[in-house]
Amino acid sequence: MNDNEAILKIDYNEIPVTDMEAAKAFYAGAFGWSFIDFGPAYAAFENTGLDGGLRLEDKAFATGCLIILKAKDILAAEVRVEEAGGKIINREDFPGGRRFHFTDPSGNELAIWSPNGKYDPQAANDPDE
Repeated sequence: MNDNEAILKIDYNEIPVTDMEAAKAFYAGAFGWSFIDFGPAYAAFENTGLDGGLRLEDKAFATGCLIILKAKDILAAEVRVEEAGGKIINREDFPGGRRFHFTDPSGNELAIWSPNGKYDPQAANDPDE
């Protein structure tokens, strides 16, 4: 592991919401945030001090906000998470790159993303591979 990969920093924070328009109205009214829509299920927020977005969910997200770290080498990050006792629960590609979600030993869900590459479709659908 090189020095650039030794420490992963928080890069992004997602707030799960069940009503996108109500959430945008709340955060705009309460805190003055503005939004950039990326389709009906995602809106990045601006003027917040930390990059992030609102992510539409069918039901309340059990662990609350999703903290997302950034890695240059996402496969190495997966190995590090598992070796430290984390459990990978999902892998996904998206227009800006790819990410995986994991739980820590206490059950908190976090994610790590990378702008580099895409997952193998079979591996992305089977977190136990």
